[in-house]
Amino acid sequence: MALTSSTSVRHEVVVDVPADRAFAVFTERFDQIKPREHNLLASPVVETVFETFVGGSVYDRAEDGTTCAWARVLVFEPPHRFVLSWDISPQWRVETDPDRCSEVEVQFIPDGPSRTLVALEHRHLDRHGPGWEAERDSVDGDQGWPIYLARFVATATEA
Repeated sequence: MALTSSTSVRHEVVVDVPADRAFAVFTERFDQIKPREHNLLASPVVETVFETFVGGSVYDRAEDGTTCAWARVLVFEPPHRFVLSWDISPQWRVETDPDRCSEVEVQFIPDGPSRTLVALEHRHLDRHGPGWEAERDSVDGDQGWPIYLARFVATATEA
């Protein structure tokens, strides 16, 4: 389900695993969730790393060994939630000014012993400045958060 406001995007999915497993899959197996074609590097991505601590980064490593950190871990509270900065500009380049970055919060809400509601909010998109509306529409579109969440559900529920 998508809920979009003027400066934020929200999506929710329910996954048939406990919250602690859902949280672990999202953070520890993020490499399987993020599409390889979502790439700011000159060379193809071979790995996406989600550092599971406050102050860590989310970064891509390319075939040629270069890396691109495109998010910072602002909050890390297993198995309940995490918050990332979104350090990607409307021009799809790394944004180095933290005041011009949006935030992504993902909450893992138990829905019984073996089901979890995963609520994702990408907020403060207007911080990115001119062109932020196109960025909002992109992260809300079929190749944005919906594809990440679909891949997350598939990864979390595989045998």
